[in-house]
Amino acid sequence: MQFPSPVAASWIAELIDAELLGNSNAFAKGINEIHKVEDGDLVFVDHPKYYDACLQSKASFIIINNKEVIIPEGKTLLFTAEPFEAYLKIVNHFRPFVANTKPISDSAIIGKGTVIMPNVFIGDHVTIGENCIIHPNVTIQHHCIIGNNVIIQSGTVIGGDAFYYNSKKNREVWYKRMNSCGNVVIEDNVEIGANCTIDRGVTASTKIGKGTMMDNLIHIGHEVEIGKNCLLASQVGIAGATTLEDGVTLWGQVGVNKTITIKSGAVVMGQAGVTNTIEGNKVYMGTPAIDVREKRREFVWVKRIPELWKKVMES
Repeated sequence: MQFPSPVAASWIAELIDAELLGNSNAFAKGINEIHKVEDGDLVFVDHPKYYDACLQSKASFIIINNKEVIIPEGKTLLFTAEPFEAYLKIVNHFRPFVANTKPISDSAIIGKGTVIMPNVFIGDHVTIGENCIIHPNVTIQHHCIIGNNVIIQSGTVIGGDAFYYNSKKNREVWYKRMNSCGNVVIEDNVEIGANCTIDRGVTASTKIGKGTMMDNLIHIGHEVEIGKNCLLASQVGIAGATTLEDGVTLWGQVGVNKTITIKSGAVVMGQAGVTNTIEGNKVYMGTPAIDVREKRREFVWVKRIPELWKKVMES
């Protein structure tokens, strides 16, 4: 999430009651998760396992609970005992929860020729392009962006909160939600089936590329990036921060792991499980998904196991 305008590090330190270390005169542009961070961004870290990754990342500002670390040149550290709570305070300041009182927010922008059917909810600061069709009972949450010529079928939710939690077993409640301040961006000429759910990014955007077609009952996790002209069949589930490059096809009930890449032109057969990054322009099947030719050879050998076992027992 980008701030409305750059914010002084000293102001942030005062907001979250943190001690300022390093470059105290800098201005932060926004707040981001480590896998989406850019120059000028603020991140938080509260576990020694991830200190180095944050300190060496592009982040210019780091909320941290250890002031004994070596501060990289030019970076600003904000020391506080509870970095996660500080993160929540910043997010809640810039993107506070606001209860909507109208089905379509006054701040929503809806393009010429777009049809909004009954019982649709459109949140604050949503932008919808021209010549779209939004079917009944669709929900489009705040700050989401919909392009031109997009069709969204009934019951779909665009921009629900990310399934993303801070875990601490020394608390009564182990899992505490990281409030989502990202959005969903759907480009032109996309079709989304009924009862799909596309989560907003925790701090950045979940993106659906131009010309992508989605069947019913599909779930897209936070900060997933789907390229152009992809085809997703029913009951596909894609975990957070994964990338599908252009022209990827996922057939029914394919499950995709988090933070991996499916490269351009890959085709994954139904009920497969993609657990690692896979190359493009190949067909995959099975769990973990492998080249379909290799998997078919494997099936042949599996079928021969009784015959081979019989020969072993007779020898």
